[in-house]
Amino acid sequence: MPAQVKVRILGVGMGPQHVTPEVAEALRAADYVLAAEKTDDDPLLALRREIVRAHPGPDGPIEVVAVRDPERDRSPGLTSSGYEAAVTDWHAARAAEYAAHLTERGGTAAFLVWGDPSLYDSTIRIVEKVRDHLTLSSVGLDYDVLPGISAPQLLAARHRIVLHEVGRPVHVTTGRRLQEAVAAGLDNIVAMLNPPPERLDFTGLADWTIWWGANLGAAGERLVTGRLGDVVAAIGEARAAAEVQDGWVMDLFLVRKT
Repeated sequence: MPAQVKVRILGVGMGPQHVTPEVAEALRAADYVLAAEKTDDDPLLALRREIVRAHPGPDGPIEVVAVRDPERDRSPGLTSSGYEAAVTDWHAARAAEYAAHLTERGGTAAFLVWGDPSLYDSTIRIVEKVRDHLTLSSVGLDYDVLPGISAPQLLAARHRIVLHEVGRPVHVTTGRRLQEAVAAGLDNIVAMLNPPPERLDFTGLADWTIWWGANLGAAGERLVTGRLGDVVAAIGEARAAAEVQDGWVMDLFLVRKT
């Protein structure tokens, strides 16, 4: 059993082309990558392997260790509290799996985080739970975090816009909480972690402008913009097309009252 392990939490944007020199250097120096495997042919695991191949160490690409991802309750009717409880349980199960692998392997492990680790990603929280597990086994864990290109940055760049008007704020939330933000009087909102548009509540927003994107930086990238009431059907079609082409879909949007 190792006395100490190290974890590097690395933001990788959406692929090899977004990996910064700082992150590439850290990846090359790691002993292996720990990565969740959601299905037998997980396309996002394949993309992580592509990132590793694009930034090999002195002896070639480092090993990607696939860790079967625990199941999470994804019932569409979950309340906000039910969703948060489901995520908490999922994170705890993930932490236990990662702790077991780190205890067995030791050394320096890297986690490759889509976008940036600071924004709607829980790898940092999970690694902190892993540290608690390892402490019980008398194994120390040190970790650091390197930033990556975030999804809102990519969305703004693709649409050639600024995320906020001059001197105004931008509110970042989830699609699940979109109407909470609107009810609070916010009128310039980025929403991430979104379900399909037919499950989003766009009540009262038909005349707002939307800048939407899916799978930014991937082969299946799709963009839609316009008056929300006019383009919501097109967003659904584009989202489905992105998922078919890439085998996965991650989308986000900016909505602004105009």
